[in-house]
Amino acid sequence: MLCNKGWLNQNKKMSDMQDTMLLGSEGIKKTILHGGTGEIPKFITGAKVTFHFRTQLCDDERTVIDDSKVVGTPMEIVIGNMFKLDIWETLLSSMRIGEVAEFWCDIIHTGIYPLVSKSMRRIAEGKDPVDWHIHTCGMANMFAYHSLGYDDLDELMKEPKPLYFILELIRVQQPSEYNRESWALSDEERLKAVPVLHGQGNKFYKQGRYQEATQKYKEAIICIKNVQTKEKAWDVPWMKLEKMANTLTLNYCQCLLCMEEYYEAIEHTSDIINQHPGVVKAFYLRAKAHMEVWNEAEARQDFSRVLDLDPSMKKAVKKELAKLNVRMEEKNQEDKNKYKGMF
Repeated sequence: MLCNKGWLNQNKKMSDMQDTMLLGSEGIKKTILHGGTGEIPKFITGAKVTFHFRTQLCDDERTVIDDSKVVGTPMEIVIGNMFKLDIWETLLSSMRIGEVAEFWCDIIHTGIYPLVSKSMRRIAEGKDPVDWHIHTCGMANMFAYHSLGYDDLDELMKEPKPLYFILELIRVQQPSEYNRESWALSDEERLKAVPVLHGQGNKFYKQGRYQEATQKYKEAIICIKNVQTKEKAWDVPWMKLEKMANTLTLNYCQCLLCMEEYYEAIEHTSDIINQHPGVVKAFYLRAKAHMEVWNEAEARQDFSRVLDLDPSMKKAVKKELAKLNVRMEEKNQEDKNKYKGMF
């Protein structure tokens, strides 16, 4: 990745730089490259900070990992919102508006950067920053090697290194000066938003507005997953959030069935079943999805599992199996007619 011309030349030797100072935190060195204006802004909880950043390796080439100016969109974080790379709050809070500064950060501050970078890159690519439908086993999963989808980040994840962050502070907005979107909410606010979004999704579902319902359910799931990442996997708080997320995911899958998105419904219900094999509704919805795509054996197996887990579902399952029999008879007759025409 080439350096953006809008940045000042960052490749000077450290001996040529001026205004070098150490911040109060261990493992950080700051160098002011271009002075800002006015007093240092108030970085209070809830303030939204907009800035450009460039991340570089500490090698001879000063290899660029990420550059927001190349992407074309500045970064935004909310103070106190437990952004994964919380060291950036510390760095930014030392800056004035318009200031450009370089920060050398030791590996005690940069170990989590590959995960943060992956999320930022997914946003830039128009993808969801959180794979909300993928269930993990918490911190244990972080230390098990798996690809982040980017070779340079995989390498940095396996072998953490000190990094340079070149930051340009654009503006700081106090909480009353902007409309807060769901990503900017605190954990407490996210949890309060979940039942509201859930209710809105249910309302849209009852009205047959399935696409709008899925958006509400999905937004609620992302709120839960963002909070859940801060809990220890499989502990009581984590499991409580997991149960909430599963309920919303199954509502999402119900909408997918109505929208005839059967394979996606199978994918999400399978994710739940793999982690929580006792969730009856997951088997029931997956069985219905399998039925719609002519997977007769899989549908019958899932319906059988539903009855094993909850015998009170016998009447509903019997009704669905009758539908399955009719569908398979129609399919077999259709195939016979097709082959008869061929020969």
